[in-house]
Amino acid sequence: MSFASNKFEAPLDLGVDKVRPEWIDYNGHMNVAYYVLAFDYATDRLYTRIGLGKEYMESTQCSTFTLESHINYLREVRQGDPIRFSGQLLDFDTKRIHWYCEMHQTDEEYHAASIEFITLHVNMQIRRSTPFSHGTLETLKNLQSMHKYLTNPEFSGRKISIKKG
Repeated sequence: MSFASNKFEAPLDLGVDKVRPEWIDYNGHMNVAYYVLAFDYATDRLYTRIGLGKEYMESTQCSTFTLESHINYLREVRQGDPIRFSGQLLDFDTKRIHWYCEMHQTDEEYHAASIEFITLHVNMQIRRSTPFSHGTLETLKNLQSMHKYLTNPEFSGRKISIKKG
């Protein structure tokens, strides 16, 4: 069963939000944990767009779990700042998806943060990985056909280290 539209833009528009007062830490900017939460909300919108959202989970008893994520904090955002999210499919196989998302502060139009993650398709009844349905794989192929022309994001595929010299 597929709930997704077959029309996708590149990159995907994942909506807007605003930095909420409860997301602010004692440094006067958004706390690191809330960047992850804001990206999680954007990911929920992404999954709804491609047919893997809450409705999918309820009808198929399958969902996705995050296996790994890497976040880059590029510029701070503050209370009330409007933020916009975009997403790019980097890769997928029969059970996993490799995503990249960006957060932009829209008043001053700067790239505030990015996150890259790999998710695993899981059967919720047995809590084990399971292949995507044919319909979901077709949706991912369609999305990949739109995103294959995008450049590889600067902040994807990086490892964490302190550069010497």
